[in-house]
Amino acid sequence: MKLSVVIPCYNEKDTIREVVGRVLAEHTPKEVIVVDDGSTDGTRDILEKEIRPIVDKVILHEMNMGKGAALSTGFKAATGDFVVIQDADLEYNPEEYGKLLKPLVDGRADAVYGSRFVTGEERRVLYYWHYLGNRFLTFLSNIFTNINLTDMETCYKAFRAELIKSMDFKERGFGFEPEVTAKLARRNCRIYEVSISYQGRSYDEGKKIGWRDGVWALWCIVKYNLGG
Repeated sequence: MKLSVVIPCYNEKDTIREVVGRVLAEHTPKEVIVVDDGSTDGTRDILEKEIRPIVDKVILHEMNMGKGAALSTGFKAATGDFVVIQDADLEYNPEEYGKLLKPLVDGRADAVYGSRFVTGEERRVLYYWHYLGNRFLTFLSNIFTNINLTDMETCYKAFRAELIKSMDFKERGFGFEPEVTAKLARRNCRIYEVSISYQGRSYDEGKKIGWRDGVWALWCIVKYNLGG
């Protein structure tokens, strides 16, 4: 069994070294694919000089195209049996890959979501309106898909590689989350959730998602569940 870890990054010079180090230290046999989405803060220099020699692939977008575009690039480059998405911001713990992979390895799941809300793990307490927005978007997505997720917007998603590589994603930004959820549901895929810890960061620490992304996610929920 081989895992492909896809790490999209954009302006993460302060965290990319530690994220990659923690991913490499996790015990699962894996390839690590870092996709830089047009960083301008020095991240690309770190990737070229320090990260490229120790990971399997570093792919550079010439301009910033969005997280969804970076993920699509990473999925195409993946050669493993399973694919895990790993954000480059230290909010998610690579030591929990085993939780995400177990339903896949056991043959019970096609996709696994790591839930930040149904969890007995530690979770940093941050923005209430983000929490409320995430819950509302998940609620609305569930109405359309008729599945009972608790955390549609989570970064930590794992898939059978054959499945995720067969999908053609249109969203270039954070709309990837509702798009992939709608497409998994439409295919009647077996989706599991597992509890994960979450060390959320503040805007001062580099958090990028904002209210405009939430509005776009609303549109994507409607679009991709009604045939888009």
